[in-house]
Amino acid sequence: MNLDQVATRLRGRLAGRSAAHFPLARLTTYRLGGDAELYVEPATVSDLQVLGEVLRDSGVDASGVPVTVLGRGSNLVVSDDGVEGVVIRLGPRLAWTRETGSRGARAGAATPLPQLANHALRRGLSGAEFLVAIPGSVGGGVRMNAGAHGADVASILTAALIFDLSTLSVKERLAGQLGFGYRCSELSASEVVVEASFDLKVAADSSIRERMEAYRRHRAKTQPGAAQNAGSVFKNPPGDSAGRLVEACGLQGFRVGGASVSELHANFFMAAEGASSQDVYDLVHAVAERVRAGAGVELETEIRFVGRFRPSTRASAPEHA
Repeated sequence: MNLDQVATRLRGRLAGRSAAHFPLARLTTYRLGGDAELYVEPATVSDLQVLGEVLRDSGVDASGVPVTVLGRGSNLVVSDDGVEGVVIRLGPRLAWTRETGSRGARAGAATPLPQLANHALRRGLSGAEFLVAIPGSVGGGVRMNAGAHGADVASILTAALIFDLSTLSVKERLAGQLGFGYRCSELSASEVVVEASFDLKVAADSSIRERMEAYRRHRAKTQPGAAQNAGSVFKNPPGDSAGRLVEACGLQGFRVGGASVSELHANFFMAAEGASSQDVYDLVHAVAERVRAGAGVELETEIRFVGRFRPSTRASAPEHA
């Protein structure tokens, strides 16, 4: 496939922007990784339609080309070698919220989840408070069924507008049709969340505000803030906590290269100055192996690795920070 040719054909045809060999590190919370082979930042659904048409007309099978959809880059690690195929990140014109009825909310997929939580607060609506603790986007939240404090997106979502790059179709799908599970959905790589609708409950402003402030305080107290990380690394196993398991195996402070397990929260992995994405990848495998050996539990990653990584050769011998 020739995505450089696609990039040339997209020039001047989008309300948003596109570029070949676009650096992705600054679009992720880890601030690591290489370039996107083709980066597209749609401003509208029409831009997605144009992208699909140009791929088709260039002889690129949209169902076969690798597609990576970025939200706010808060739960992924981009390979040092970059990402093959098309990387899509919805532009700021798709970051908005509006009322739908007395207790409903509609949001563009690029909307930060905390912004949606504050929209609900201003209207005296409860149910979205947990979103204030999640630094992702509405689209990413729907795709990954983001959650915190015992709640998740699936519990308040009613429907989502989905654009399918492989069929060039856009369709409103009910929440029950998205195949939600713990921190996952059945959305395919070629399906892009464009908008989402939520059903909330009327409640006193004071109680909503108190919960949101409590969630903010909990986040500040228990999670590393400004340091480079991508949130929770592992999903919590049934009936247990991934952080507790990592800590019980004595792995807080362990590092591989420039990546280390946080001393504050053992399910957060930090990237120091000079760290590589491969360091993070190797550390994740090191910790998973130690927990498997020490606790007999197979941890599943919550963060996503995109692009190509070398098989880990340092997984058995992490160092202490």
